[in-house]
Amino acid sequence: MKKGTVDMTHGSGGRAMAQLVEDLFVRHFDNDLLRQANDQAAFGVTAGRMVMSTDGHVISPLFFPGADIGALSVHGTINDVAMSGASARPLYLSAGFILEEGFPLADLERIVASMAQAALTAGVPVVTGDTKVVEKGKGDGVFITTTGIGSVPEGVNISGDLARPGDAILINGTIGDHGVAIMSSRENLEFETSIESDSAALHTLVADMVAAVPDIHYLRDPTRGGLATTLNELARQSAVGMRLQEDAIPVNPAVNDACELLGLDPLYVANEGKLVCICPADRAQQLLAVMRSHPLGADSAIIGEVIEDEQGFVQMQTSFGGSRIVGWLAGEQLPRIC
Repeated sequence: MKKGTVDMTHGSGGRAMAQLVEDLFVRHFDNDLLRQANDQAAFGVTAGRMVMSTDGHVISPLFFPGADIGALSVHGTINDVAMSGASARPLYLSAGFILEEGFPLADLERIVASMAQAALTAGVPVVTGDTKVVEKGKGDGVFITTTGIGSVPEGVNISGDLARPGDAILINGTIGDHGVAIMSSRENLEFETSIESDSAALHTLVADMVAAVPDIHYLRDPTRGGLATTLNELARQSAVGMRLQEDAIPVNPAVNDACELLGLDPLYVANEGKLVCICPADRAQQLLAVMRSHPLGADSAIIGEVIEDEQGFVQMQTSFGGSRIVGWLAGEQLPRIC
């Protein structure tokens, strides 16, 4: 494992593949369902509506400040399930690995161990999976696909078409950390202050939020395309507009400086540990207090409001007293960000 590499026999279905699965995946992901060694996982269905989400992870580089592709693949899928308001936590994960011939087994174990630790910390086990190997030059080290399943309790209805004029817009912390961490790592950029990815599983924060304010209208993690793209998507879904307050949007000063240097707008930079919340205005302060009491929401803020707008524009009240339109992301700001 320390000096070996992935070869085509690891995907052949024979002894080498069985040994890889047993010595690496089962050893790190170990749980009762996975240990049954079936081609599927059978589990009981909880009350409420079931939720399922799938994510493909092709991030480059595989290891970056604050996380790696393994932890990210767990966090990203847990968050997608949690944004439905999934009760206390999402339930189970599956994982599919596409490995390139020649990829170091030591790096693969590092990724799997990180992924297993993220799943253990979140309390959401990986209960089934698959491994495939492609020829050298036909992949890029490792790609991971994760699928998550969870349940939403009765009475919770969170959807992108439920935003209403007058609703408040909240976010649980600073934006752009993940994208800038990836950019700095990929391009070997050095800043005076270390910038780390905000990759994190948000389901416990969501559980606290839904318990306090069950009538939350919308939750979404602003990953690719950042906060701006997420709000434009919501505006289109709900046929409303948005008015943001620039001074209210939290941005890490180091991230802001890096974006100025790189010619990026933090509003469009990806996040992996942030959520956008839309709720009735009269519940916003209560919800803000709940969010700030959670470790992943200490820097939460109310950043704007939903407004009537037939055009569905997202507007920004600037710190200079002016106003500008915050449009959709045009083109690809930073590829392979997750």
